[in-house]
Amino acid sequence: MSEVKIAVVIYEPIDSDTSRVYRGLKTALEFKDAGDDVVVVFDGSGVKSLAAISDPKHKMNPLAVALHDNIRGACAFCVTSHGVTDAVEAGGWPLLTEYKGEASIRSLAVEGYQILNF
Repeated sequence: MSEVKIAVVIYEPIDSDTSRVYRGLKTALEFKDAGDDVVVVFDGSGVKSLAAISDPKHKMNPLAVALHDNIRGACAFCVTSHGVTDAVEAGGWPLLTEYKGEASIRSLAVEGYQILNF
């Protein structure tokens, strides 16, 4: 594995900009395929994207499947506030609570990840 550490954070709701969500996932897959250390976090309205792509019928579901081991999870607070808890939990994704019940972006920086926002 290379020394490159990338964290792709997806904030975009899929119903707003499908191409931005797709680009974030494809970027993560490119780093994974190169053997880099890459993680994906869904935060803010982006948790709606994870809920959507967890559906096996969604056209981006194959990307979620390909990145399964790299997807760290979704912000627990955001999942609740956007009403997608059932879909995210049904997909088997962890709910992230590291910072006062929310996903911690700082922890990614502390772990040495370069953060890319989508």
